[in-house]
Amino acid sequence: MNGLAAAQTTFEWSAGGEFFESFGNPDVLGAELHVSARAQKSGSFTGIECRAFGTVTVPCDRCFDPLDLAFDCSFALSVKFGPEFGRTDAEDREIVMLPYGEADLDLAQFVYDYVWTSLPMQRVHPEGECNEEAMKYLSK
Repeated sequence: MNGLAAAQTTFEWSAGGEFFESFGNPDVLGAELHVSARAQKSGSFTGIECRAFGTVTVPCDRCFDPLDLAFDCSFALSVKFGPEFGRTDAEDREIVMLPYGEADLDLAQFVYDYVWTSLPMQRVHPEGECNEEAMKYLSK
């Protein structure tokens, strides 16, 4: 953050299932993740607007076959410098405190948290699209 020019900078990247594996999440079978982060630096304050979208493949809660879930989430961060790393919430954005002299902010945990919590609680195929063999056992 200290190395950014006092202007707007955009970062974009893609990630797959290995991104979720790195967080030890066994519920994700695969993913196509696209992330765009726009950082606006002004003095000692940096605002980050982030958008993540794509698909995450998880097991269906009903038949356990793979289920692709689309997601599109956005979040905003305010980065400030302080004595130690920390996270707090404001009305419209999360405030992140970076230790003085720290130059980098890893957005991976933030992206993971926002993507994972944007997925629906109940993850099932639309009616009639579940594995027929599994449904035979469930209907007994």
